[in-house]
Amino acid sequence: MSSDKVYIFDTTLRDGEQVPGSKLNTREKVEIAYALEELGVDVVEAGFPVSSPGDFEAVTEVSKALKNTIVCGLTRAVENDIEVAGKALKFAAQGRIHTGIGTSPQHIYNKLRSTPEEIIKRGVAAVKYARNFVGDVEFYAEDAGRTDNEFLAKVIREVIKAGATVVNIPDTTGYCLPQEYQEKIQYLNDNVEGIENVIISTHCHNDLGMATANSLAGVQGGARQVECTINGIGERAGNTALEEVVMAIKQQKLLNYHTSVKPVMLNSMSQLVSDRMNMVVQPNKAIVGANAFAHSSGIHQDGVLKNRDNYEIIDPASVGAGKSAFILTARSGRAALNFRAKKFGVDLELDDLNQLYNHFLIVADQVKEVTDDHLGQILSNYYGRTILRAI
Repeated sequence: MSSDKVYIFDTTLRDGEQVPGSKLNTREKVEIAYALEELGVDVVEAGFPVSSPGDFEAVTEVSKALKNTIVCGLTRAVENDIEVAGKALKFAAQGRIHTGIGTSPQHIYNKLRSTPEEIIKRGVAAVKYARNFVGDVEFYAEDAGRTDNEFLAKVIREVIKAGATVVNIPDTTGYCLPQEYQEKIQYLNDNVEGIENVIISTHCHNDLGMATANSLAGVQGGARQVECTINGIGERAGNTALEEVVMAIKQQKLLNYHTSVKPVMLNSMSQLVSDRMNMVVQPNKAIVGANAFAHSSGIHQDGVLKNRDNYEIIDPASVGAGKSAFILTARSGRAALNFRAKKFGVDLELDDLNQLYNHFLIVADQVKEVTDDHLGQILSNYYGRTILRAI
Protein backbone atom coordinates (compact mmCIF):
# COMPACT_ATOMS: atom_id res chain seq x y z
CA MET A 1 0.00 0.00 0.00
CA SER A 2 1.57 3.25 -1.16
CA SER A 3 1.69 5.91 1.55
CA ASP A 4 4.11 8.33 3.12
CA LYS A 5 2.99 7.31 6.63
CA VAL A 6 4.71 4.50 8.50
CA TYR A 7 2.31 2.88 10.96
CA ILE A 8 3.78 2.02 14.34
CA PHE A 9 2.65 -1.34 15.74
CA ASP A 10 3.74 -1.64 19.36
CA THR A 11 4.14 -5.15 20.77
CA THR A 12 5.62 -4.22 24.16
CA LEU A 13 2.66 -5.86 25.90
CA ARG A 14 3.02 -9.10 23.94
CA ASP A 15 6.47 -9.80 22.50
CA GLY A 16 8.12 -7.41 24.95
CA GLU A 17 6.51 -9.13 27.91
CA GLN A 18 8.06 -12.45 26.89
CA VAL A 19 11.27 -11.38 28.63
CA PRO A 20 11.77 -13.52 31.76
CA GLY A 21 10.86 -11.62 34.91
CA SER A 22 8.91 -8.88 33.13
CA LYS A 23 5.36 -10.18 33.54
CA LEU A 24 2.69 -7.47 33.74
CA ASN A 25 -0.68 -7.74 35.42
CA THR A 26 -3.85 -6.47 33.76
CA ARG A 27 -3.79 -3.10 35.51
CA GLU A 28 -0.22 -2.47 34.40
CA LYS A 29 -1.01 -3.51 30.83
CA VAL A 30 -3.93 -1.09 30.68
CA GLU A 31 -1.76 1.68 32.14
CA ILE A 32 0.94 1.15 29.51
CA ALA A 33 -1.67 0.79 26.75
CA TYR A 34 -3.17 4.18 27.68
CA ALA A 35 0.31 5.71 27.56
CA LEU A 36 1.01 4.12 24.17
CA GLU A 37 -2.22 5.56 22.80
CA GLU A 38 -1.22 9.00 24.08
CA LEU A 39 2.24 8.50 22.57
CA GLY A 40 0.57 8.12 19.18
CA VAL A 41 1.15 4.50 18.20
CA ASP A 42 -1.30 3.13 15.63
CA VAL A 43 -1.62 -0.44 16.89
CA VAL A 44 -1.19 -1.97 20.35
CA GLU A 45 -0.68 -5.72 20.42
CA ALA A 46 -2.12 -6.40 23.86
CA GLY A 47 -1.33 -10.09 24.23
CA PHE A 48 -1.89 -13.71 23.18
CA PRO A 49 -5.43 -14.32 24.48
CA VAL A 50 -5.48 -18.12 24.34
CA SER A 51 -2.20 -18.47 26.23
CA SER A 52 -3.67 -17.88 29.70
CA PRO A 53 -6.74 -16.48 31.50
CA GLY A 54 -4.60 -13.51 32.52
CA ASP A 55 -3.71 -12.68 28.92
CA PHE A 56 -7.34 -13.06 27.85
CA GLU A 57 -8.39 -10.64 30.59
CA ALA A 58 -5.65 -8.17 29.68
CA VAL A 59 -6.56 -8.11 25.98
CA THR A 60 -10.23 -7.69 26.92
CA GLU A 61 -9.55 -4.78 29.27
CA VAL A 62 -7.18 -3.03 26.87
CA SER A 63 -9.87 -3.43 24.19
CA LYS A 64 -12.34 -1.66 26.44
CA ALA A 65 -9.88 1.09 27.35
CA LEU A 66 -8.52 2.28 24.00
CA LYS A 67 -10.71 4.35 21.70
CA ASN A 68 -8.38 5.71 19.02
CA THR A 69 -5.86 2.90 18.64
CA ILE A 70 -6.22 -0.51 17.01
CA VAL A 71 -6.06 -3.28 19.62
CA CYS A 72 -4.53 -6.51 18.37
CA GLY A 73 -4.52 -10.05 19.71
CA LEU A 74 -2.03 -12.72 18.59
CA THR A 75 -3.01 -16.26 17.59
CA ARG A 76 -1.60 -19.32 15.95
CA ALA A 77 -3.28 -20.64 12.80
CA VAL A 78 -5.64 -22.61 15.03
CA GLU A 79 -9.42 -22.10 15.11
CA ASN A 80 -9.67 -22.13 18.92
CA ASP A 81 -6.89 -19.51 19.22
CA ILE A 82 -8.72 -17.30 16.74
CA GLU A 83 -12.10 -17.77 18.39
CA VAL A 84 -10.69 -16.86 21.82
CA ALA A 85 -8.99 -13.78 20.37
CA GLY A 86 -12.26 -12.76 18.74
CA LYS A 87 -14.01 -12.93 22.12
CA ALA A 88 -11.27 -10.93 23.83
CA LEU A 89 -11.48 -8.23 21.16
CA LYS A 90 -15.26 -7.92 21.02
CA PHE A 91 -15.24 -4.65 22.99
CA ALA A 92 -12.54 -3.01 20.84
CA ALA A 93 -13.45 0.12 18.92
CA GLN A 94 -10.93 -1.14 16.37
CA GLY A 95 -9.89 -4.78 16.72
CA ARG A 96 -7.34 -6.80 14.78
CA ILE A 97 -6.51 -10.50 14.89
CA HIS A 98 -2.87 -11.30 14.18
CA THR A 99 -2.64 -14.88 12.99
CA GLY A 100 -0.06 -16.87 11.08
CA ILE A 101 2.27 -19.80 10.71
CA GLY A 102 5.92 -20.63 10.07
CA THR A 103 7.01 -20.58 6.41
CA SER A 104 10.74 -21.33 6.43
CA PRO A 105 12.03 -24.86 5.70
CA GLN A 106 13.31 -24.95 9.29
CA HIS A 107 9.83 -24.32 10.66
CA ILE A 108 7.88 -26.33 8.11
CA TYR A 109 9.87 -29.54 8.46
CA ASN A 110 11.48 -29.37 11.89
CA LYS A 111 8.91 -27.47 13.97
CA LEU A 112 5.52 -28.06 12.34
CA ARG A 113 6.34 -31.46 10.72
CA SER A 114 4.35 -30.39 7.72
CA THR A 115 4.63 -29.62 4.00
CA PRO A 116 4.67 -26.33 2.05
CA GLU A 117 1.28 -27.11 0.56
CA GLU A 118 -0.26 -27.74 3.98
CA ILE A 119 1.25 -24.52 5.35
CA ILE A 120 -0.48 -22.46 2.67
CA LYS A 121 -3.74 -24.29 3.31
CA ARG A 122 -3.56 -23.65 7.05
CA GLY A 123 -2.62 -20.00 6.59
CA VAL A 124 -5.51 -19.34 4.24
CA ALA A 125 -7.96 -21.14 6.53
CA ALA A 126 -6.78 -19.08 9.53
CA VAL A 127 -7.28 -15.78 7.73
CA LYS A 128 -10.72 -16.77 6.49
CA TYR A 129 -11.80 -17.89 9.95
CA ALA A 130 -10.47 -14.70 11.58
CA ARG A 131 -12.58 -12.62 9.19
CA ASN A 132 -15.64 -14.03 10.95
CA PHE A 133 -14.67 -12.01 14.05
CA VAL A 134 -12.97 -8.86 12.76
CA GLY A 135 -12.59 -7.01 9.50
CA ASP A 136 -8.90 -6.34 10.08
CA VAL A 137 -6.74 -9.47 9.90
CA GLU A 138 -2.96 -9.45 9.93
CA PHE A 139 -1.11 -12.55 8.74
CA TYR A 140 2.42 -13.32 9.90
CA ALA A 141 4.77 -15.61 7.96
CA GLU A 142 6.92 -16.69 10.89
CA ASP A 143 10.64 -16.94 10.10
CA ALA A 144 10.10 -15.14 6.80
CA GLY A 145 13.71 -13.99 7.08
CA ARG A 146 14.84 -17.55 6.31
CA THR A 147 12.05 -18.29 3.85
CA ASP A 148 12.70 -18.59 0.11
CA ASN A 149 11.31 -15.47 -1.54
CA GLU A 150 9.41 -17.33 -4.24
CA PHE A 151 7.57 -19.52 -1.72
CA LEU A 152 7.01 -16.57 0.59
CA ALA A 153 5.40 -14.66 -2.28
CA LYS A 154 3.12 -17.62 -2.95
CA VAL A 155 2.00 -17.72 0.70
CA ILE A 156 1.39 -13.98 0.84
CA ARG A 157 -0.53 -14.03 -2.44
CA GLU A 158 -2.93 -16.66 -1.12
CA VAL A 159 -3.57 -15.05 2.28
CA ILE A 160 -4.31 -11.72 0.60
CA LYS A 161 -6.90 -13.49 -1.54
CA ALA A 162 -8.31 -14.98 1.67
CA GLY A 163 -8.84 -11.50 3.14
CA ALA A 164 -5.67 -10.44 4.99
CA THR A 165 -5.43 -6.67 5.35
CA VAL A 166 -1.86 -6.61 6.69
CA VAL A 167 0.96 -9.06 5.87
CA ASN A 168 3.77 -9.33 8.40
CA ILE A 169 7.21 -10.44 7.17
CA PRO A 170 9.09 -11.28 10.38
CA ASP A 171 12.81 -11.72 10.64
CA THR A 172 12.02 -13.95 13.60
CA THR A 173 15.59 -14.99 14.34
CA GLY A 174 17.30 -11.71 13.50
CA TYR A 175 19.06 -13.52 10.66
CA CYS A 176 18.86 -11.08 7.76
CA LEU A 177 21.23 -8.35 6.66
CA PRO A 178 19.54 -5.02 5.89
CA GLN A 179 20.01 -5.23 2.12
CA GLU A 180 18.74 -8.80 2.11
CA TYR A 181 15.63 -7.85 4.09
CA GLN A 182 14.94 -4.83 1.91
CA GLU A 183 15.20 -7.00 -1.21
CA LYS A 184 12.77 -9.50 0.33
CA ILE A 185 10.15 -6.80 0.91
CA GLN A 186 10.77 -5.36 -2.54
CA TYR A 187 10.39 -8.83 -4.09
CA LEU A 188 6.94 -9.15 -2.54
CA ASN A 189 5.98 -5.71 -3.81
CA ASP A 190 7.04 -6.66 -7.30
CA ASN A 191 5.69 -10.22 -7.45
CA VAL A 192 2.52 -10.53 -5.36
CA GLU A 193 -0.80 -9.78 -6.99
CA GLY A 194 -2.93 -7.58 -4.74
CA ILE A 195 -0.01 -6.46 -2.54
CA GLU A 196 -0.88 -2.84 -3.33
CA ASN A 197 -4.15 -3.26 -1.43
CA VAL A 198 -2.60 -4.30 1.89
CA ILE A 199 0.00 -3.01 4.33
CA ILE A 200 3.34 -4.82 4.48
CA SER A 201 4.69 -5.00 8.03
CA THR A 202 8.18 -5.58 9.42
CA HIS A 203 8.84 -7.48 12.64
CA CYS A 204 12.58 -7.72 13.20
CA HIS A 205 14.49 -9.26 16.09
CA ASN A 206 17.89 -8.13 17.30
CA ASP A 207 19.93 -11.34 17.51
CA LEU A 208 22.69 -9.84 15.35
CA GLY A 209 22.07 -6.25 16.48
CA MET A 210 20.35 -5.22 13.24
CA ALA A 211 16.66 -5.05 14.14
CA THR A 212 16.33 -1.29 13.66
CA ALA A 213 18.47 -1.27 10.52
CA ASN A 214 16.44 -4.10 9.03
CA SER A 215 13.14 -2.43 9.85
CA LEU A 216 14.22 0.80 8.17
CA ALA A 217 15.49 -1.18 5.19
CA GLY A 218 12.09 -2.86 5.04
CA VAL A 219 10.42 0.57 4.91
CA GLN A 220 12.70 1.51 2.04
CA GLY A 221 11.65 -1.72 0.33
CA GLY A 222 7.97 -0.83 0.62
CA ALA A 223 6.81 -1.82 4.11
CA ARG A 224 4.48 0.71 5.75
CA GLN A 225 4.14 -0.76 9.23
CA VAL A 226 6.94 -1.37 11.73
CA GLU A 227 6.41 -3.73 14.67
CA CYS A 228 8.53 -2.70 17.63
CA THR A 229 8.75 -2.34 21.40
CA ILE A 230 9.62 0.41 23.85
CA ASN A 231 13.35 0.17 24.74
CA GLY A 232 13.69 -2.66 22.21
CA ILE A 233 12.71 -5.26 24.81
CA GLY A 234 11.61 -8.71 23.71
CA GLU A 235 12.46 -12.35 23.22
CA ARG A 236 16.19 -13.21 23.42
CA ALA A 237 18.16 -10.13 22.29
CA GLY A 238 14.99 -8.09 21.86
CA ASN A 239 12.93 -6.46 19.15
CA THR A 240 13.20 -3.35 17.03
CA ALA A 241 13.24 -0.33 19.37
CA LEU A 242 10.30 1.97 18.75
CA GLU A 243 12.20 5.09 19.75
CA GLU A 244 15.04 4.33 17.33
CA VAL A 245 12.76 3.79 14.33
CA VAL A 246 10.66 6.87 15.04
CA MET A 247 13.65 9.17 15.45
CA ALA A 248 15.57 7.71 12.50
CA ILE A 249 12.58 8.38 10.25
CA LYS A 250 12.22 11.90 11.67
CA GLN A 251 15.89 12.93 11.69
CA GLN A 252 16.90 11.31 8.43
CA LYS A 253 13.72 12.49 6.70
CA LEU A 254 13.69 8.97 5.31
CA LEU A 255 12.15 9.36 1.87
CA ASN A 256 9.75 11.90 3.41
CA TYR A 257 8.04 9.27 5.56
CA HIS A 258 6.50 10.17 8.90
CA THR A 259 4.88 8.54 11.93
CA SER A 260 2.17 9.71 14.34
CA VAL A 261 4.35 9.20 17.42
CA LYS A 262 5.03 12.24 19.62
CA PRO A 263 8.83 12.24 20.13
CA VAL A 264 8.73 14.45 23.24
CA MET A 265 7.06 11.57 25.12
CA LEU A 266 9.71 8.95 24.30
CA ASN A 267 11.78 9.29 27.47
CA SER A 268 8.81 9.24 29.84
CA MET A 269 7.39 6.24 27.96
CA SER A 270 10.74 4.48 28.24
CA GLN A 271 10.87 5.09 31.98
CA LEU A 272 7.30 3.86 32.50
CA VAL A 273 8.01 0.58 30.73
CA SER A 274 11.34 0.19 32.52
CA ASP A 275 9.69 0.71 35.90
CA ARG A 276 6.66 -1.53 35.35
CA MET A 277 8.61 -4.35 33.67
CA ASN A 278 11.59 -4.19 36.02
CA MET A 279 14.02 -3.85 33.11
CA VAL A 280 16.84 -1.33 33.44
CA VAL A 281 17.56 0.65 30.28
CA GLN A 282 21.21 0.29 29.33
CA PRO A 283 22.99 3.66 29.75
CA ASN A 284 24.25 3.73 26.15
CA LYS A 285 20.81 2.94 24.69
CA ALA A 286 20.07 5.24 21.75
CA ILE A 287 17.54 8.04 22.37
CA VAL A 288 16.46 7.01 25.88
CA GLY A 289 19.64 5.81 27.62
CA ALA A 290 21.11 7.85 30.48
CA ASN A 291 24.22 8.57 28.39
CA ALA A 292 22.43 9.27 25.09
CA PHE A 293 23.11 13.00 25.47
CA ALA A 294 26.05 12.90 27.90
CA HIS A 295 29.55 14.04 26.96
CA SER A 296 32.80 13.35 28.80
CA SER A 297 35.46 13.84 26.12
CA GLY A 298 36.97 17.30 26.16
CA ILE A 299 36.87 17.55 22.36
CA HIS A 300 33.18 16.66 22.30
CA GLN A 301 32.30 18.92 25.22
CA ASP A 302 34.02 21.90 23.63
CA GLY A 303 32.27 21.18 20.32
CA VAL A 304 28.81 20.93 21.88
CA LEU A 305 29.30 24.09 23.94
CA LYS A 306 30.18 25.97 20.74
CA ASN A 307 27.34 24.47 18.73
CA ARG A 308 25.19 21.52 19.82
CA ASP A 309 24.95 20.22 16.25
CA ASN A 310 28.68 19.49 16.26
CA TYR A 311 28.09 16.26 18.19
CA GLU A 312 24.33 15.93 18.75
CA ILE A 313 21.98 15.23 15.86
CA ILE A 314 18.94 15.31 18.17
CA ASP A 315 17.91 18.04 20.59
CA PRO A 316 17.53 16.21 23.95
CA ALA A 317 14.43 18.26 24.78
CA SER A 318 12.71 17.04 21.61
CA VAL A 319 12.59 13.50 23.01
CA GLY A 320 11.85 14.54 26.58
CA ALA A 321 15.43 14.10 27.79
CA GLY A 322 15.98 17.60 29.15
CA LYS A 323 19.44 19.03 28.41
CA SER A 324 22.81 17.72 27.34
CA ALA A 325 24.97 16.51 30.22
CA PHE A 326 28.65 17.36 30.62
CA ILE A 327 30.33 14.65 32.69
CA LEU A 328 33.65 15.70 34.18
CA THR A 329 36.36 13.04 33.91
CA ALA A 330 40.09 12.97 33.32
CA ARG A 331 39.28 13.25 29.60
CA SER A 332 37.34 16.49 30.02
CA GLY A 333 38.82 19.79 28.93
CA ARG A 334 38.91 23.35 30.16
CA ALA A 335 35.72 24.33 28.34
CA ALA A 336 33.62 21.84 30.30
CA LEU A 337 35.34 22.73 33.58
CA ASN A 338 34.60 26.41 33.01
CA PHE A 339 30.99 25.59 32.05
CA ARG A 340 30.43 23.56 35.22
CA ALA A 341 32.20 26.17 37.40
CA LYS A 342 29.59 28.72 36.29
CA LYS A 343 26.97 26.52 38.00
CA PHE A 344 28.76 27.53 41.23
CA GLY A 345 28.58 31.19 40.32
CA VAL A 346 32.28 31.25 39.38
CA ASP A 347 33.30 32.81 36.06
CA LEU A 348 36.93 31.82 35.65
CA GLU A 349 39.57 34.07 34.11
CA LEU A 350 42.00 32.30 31.79
CA ASP A 351 44.87 32.18 34.32
CA ASP A 352 42.58 30.86 37.05
CA LEU A 353 41.11 28.32 34.67
CA ASN A 354 44.54 27.00 33.71
CA GLN A 355 45.64 26.67 37.33
CA LEU A 356 42.37 25.20 38.48
CA TYR A 357 42.48 22.70 35.63
CA ASN A 358 45.68 21.22 37.04
CA HIS A 359 44.01 20.74 40.44
CA PHE A 360 41.00 19.25 38.65
CA LEU A 361 43.14 16.67 36.82
CA ILE A 362 44.71 15.44 40.05
CA VAL A 363 41.23 14.65 41.42
CA ALA A 364 39.95 13.33 38.07
CA ASP A 365 42.74 10.77 37.91
CA GLN A 366 41.64 9.38 41.26
CA VAL A 367 37.88 9.07 40.66
CA LYS A 368 35.69 7.80 37.80
CA GLU A 369 33.68 11.02 37.66
CA VAL A 370 34.23 14.46 39.18
CA THR A 371 30.88 15.21 40.81
CA ASP A 372 29.49 18.52 42.00
CA ASP A 373 30.72 17.68 45.49
CA HIS A 374 34.23 17.13 44.15
CA LEU A 375 34.13 20.30 42.08
CA GLY A 376 32.80 22.36 44.97
CA GLN A 377 35.70 21.18 47.12
CA ILE A 378 38.24 21.93 44.34
CA LEU A 379 36.89 25.47 43.95
CA SER A 380 36.73 26.03 47.72
CA ASN A 381 40.33 24.87 48.15
CA TYR A 382 41.51 27.07 45.29
CA TYR A 383 39.79 30.24 46.47
CA GLY A 384 40.21 29.58 50.20
CA ARG A 385 36.52 29.89 50.98
CA THR A 386 33.45 27.67 50.83
CA ILE A 387 31.84 27.71 47.40
CA LEU A 388 28.45 26.05 46.95
CA ARG A 389 26.56 25.22 43.80
CA ALA A 390 24.39 28.20 42.84
CA ILE A 391 22.32 26.71 40.02
